[in-house]
Amino acid sequence: MIDQAFTLGIEEEYLLVDRDSYSLTAAPEGLMEACKAELQGQVSPEFLACQIEIGTRVCADISAAREDLKRLRSSVAAHAATYNLAPIAVSCHPFADWKDQHHTDKDRYNDLARDLGGVARRMLICGMHVHVGLPDNDLRIDLMGQLSYFLPHLLALSTSSPFWQGEDTGMASYRLSVFDNLPRTGLPPLINSWSEYERTTGALIDLGVIEDTSKIWWDLRPSSRFPTLETRICDVSPRLDDSLTLAALVQSIIRMLTRLRENNQRWRVYDRFLIQENRWRAQRYGVTEGLIDFGRRKIVPMADLGEELLSILAEDAEALGCLADVQRITEIVAGGTSADRQRSVYTGARDDGKNDAEALRDVVRHLIEEFHTNL
Repeated sequence: MIDQAFTLGIEEEYLLVDRDSYSLTAAPEGLMEACKAELQGQVSPEFLACQIEIGTRVCADISAAREDLKRLRSSVAAHAATYNLAPIAVSCHPFADWKDQHHTDKDRYNDLARDLGGVARRMLICGMHVHVGLPDNDLRIDLMGQLSYFLPHLLALSTSSPFWQGEDTGMASYRLSVFDNLPRTGLPPLINSWSEYERTTGALIDLGVIEDTSKIWWDLRPSSRFPTLETRICDVSPRLDDSLTLAALVQSIIRMLTRLRENNQRWRVYDRFLIQENRWRAQRYGVTEGLIDFGRRKIVPMADLGEELLSILAEDAEALGCLADVQRITEIVAGGTSADRQRSVYTGARDDGKNDAEALRDVVRHLIEEFHTNL
């Protein structure tokens, strides 16, 4: 009998754009003050002044997460509108130039800018983090190695960053190409116990290289602030429903792995070299080209992988009350991710005779509309 609660928390980062020009705009001080007054500790500035971050409360289930995330998105959008701004939940702005952006003037971000040098200046990217409550430290470490297998699947389903500085990168998630320039990123290493994790990370803390584990930015990590396992691989999703599907997937996978453990079973832990290949495929293609099934030694289309995931996770999603949300992965695969929709909007605009700049503005307009869907 599984006695874990598997509580849920979602963090999202948004970009702020001018409603007329669709260009990035730094968050006015009054906007942040208004958001903080209404949302208290659930909203904060991010590294760049044009970003804003929200975080849900600790949610018992996906239904509670839906209501809280909807409230947060609605509030940020309403306050931004008073300044003729709009938030977009996308991992890269289609045409903004990172050289024109400035980081938020706070000690934490000033320190980051100093420590990371020129790499930090290019960090014009946004992500989505999903926390699932796991109070047992060793359980978090044990599941981290197994859950890593599914990180490329989550990335593929979330991809929302095909454009960078006005160019189609050919990638579904260019965000990771930028983020991977930072230290302490990528797939988590294979660690066997909580004590090993503390020794490994403690070596850098003791040397003063990092002050704590919040400066470890792996795709998946034990949270430095909460008793959770934190999944960080996903691009942020323009659509509220897609965010919730991804969160429900993470929650269901973790419950499934816990269930296997209680039955003296486990998911096979594959070498990082192999998982990295799938990570690259997800980053490059999203849901269009499939991932490698290492057991079968073949590339499997995402539609088939989605059906397999649903079969594996049905029992757990049902128990968690999120089966309908998990089942939406078939819609995401069939209809494409945000990366596919953005390219479709751009191509349609060019086919209609619009120039490159006009087509890219149409993409931003589309992203604003998707942010407001179902709010």
